[in-house]
Amino acid sequence: MTPKEQAEDLAALIGSRLGVGGRGLEAKLRRAGRLLPRRIRREAETVAEAARLSDHPKLAKRLAGGDHDRAYRDCKRFLEKIDGSERVVRMALGLLTVNAFNVLVVGALVIAVLVWRGFL
Repeated sequence: MTPKEQAEDLAALIGSRLGVGGRGLEAKLRRAGRLLPRRIRREAETVAEAARLSDHPKLAKRLAGGDHDRAYRDCKRFLEKIDGSERVVRMALGLLTVNAFNVLVVGALVIAVLVWRGFL
């Protein structure tokens, strides 16, 4: 698999698993931000750089090491473990718990003020 195909595959995985839009791997990495761990983001940037270098005949000789292949495998393994629906459910539950906590705190403050003022 060529570095360009690897970059396209990772971009498709990031788009489908994380719901990040953009054209190409570099744009999706910028938009993904903190959704990806630092190590995975760094390895995906290695794959994106390899895809960029593969377009140039003289610079493509620098890709002989195979670091981008290992980085591609690690990124793909991480992204395939992500379940998009589970991510949405966790985000909704987190939002629900934060709002429930806020309602409890505001309710407790209202009761405390009413007791303090002598209405209860």
